[in-house]
Amino acid sequence: QEDIWLRVAEHPEILDWVGEEIIVGDGTSVLGADNKAAIAVIMTLLARLDHEVGHGDVFVAFVPDEEIGMRGAKAMDLSRFPCDFAYTIDCCELGEVVLETFNAASCEIVFTGVSAHPMSAKGMLVNPLLMAMDFISHFDRKETPECTDERQGFFWFKDLIANDSVASLTALIRDFDTDGFNRRKHRIAEVAEKMRSRYPTGNVRYQITDTYRNISTSLARDERAVALLFKAMEELGIGKKVIAMRGGTDGAVLSARGIPTPNFFTGAYNFHSRYEFLPVPAFERSLEVALKICQLAATE
Repeated sequence: QEDIWLRVAEHPEILDWVGEEIIVGDGTSVLGADNKAAIAVIMTLLARLDHEVGHGDVFVAFVPDEEIGMRGAKAMDLSRFPCDFAYTIDCCELGEVVLETFNAASCEIVFTGVSAHPMSAKGMLVNPLLMAMDFISHFDRKETPECTDERQGFFWFKDLIANDSVASLTALIRDFDTDGFNRRKHRIAEVAEKMRSRYPTGNVRYQITDTYRNISTSLARDERAVALLFKAMEELGIGKKVIAMRGGTDGAVLSARGIPTPNFFTGAYNFHSRYEFLPVPAFERSLEVALKICQLAATE
């Protein structure tokens, strides 16, 4: 048996739910209290709509690969999803609403070295692994995910594959502010140029690919979805907590494609970790919000 415990001393947030039923995993994997819980909310919503709530047209989409580049949302055929606005239901504690996300990009930096036998390596060998390490050393060690919070951006060097000839380094770039996001991209280019000068017989090339944009810009162009969500929560007596999500949702992609898509809570805590837990009362409130949105959209 695994000796894994969800301890109050380490997770005092659980004290808010003393006496309530809480869903947990066994600690050997994530619970899925964001994505799986959202599917449960949506499926229950569909089962109850016709019996409990008058509604207009309601479209539902389940897409894969949110966690690895939101490829499902990017591939959606929007002619089959003809919505004026939409919602994602993903993570977050009771009452939390996401109207802002990171701007996000991924970057691959490839270092090409010069291989040589140790007996004749002096002045000739260019080690691509050391080139990659030198590249990383030019970035502020405190501008990383583990050293930042709230609206602070970061670089995240995630993966390095190397041999004696070539090294491939993967980095993620995140920033809420558009200008800051562009400065981070420019920083990659600056350091790459320094590496070219430092290792003239080697080579450095990079490619930056945008993953998603801050959802706030798109939502500002059409505020109906947000207004309806806030009204639903108000009528249900749920206090709203607007947060800037240090991540992204499929809603960021859909919003950029013309369908404003804010995100609201499943009620979960510590998502994407072995200490995830989902209080059942908060979970039920997520469903109530979804039902109320459909009702309000029909009557208004």
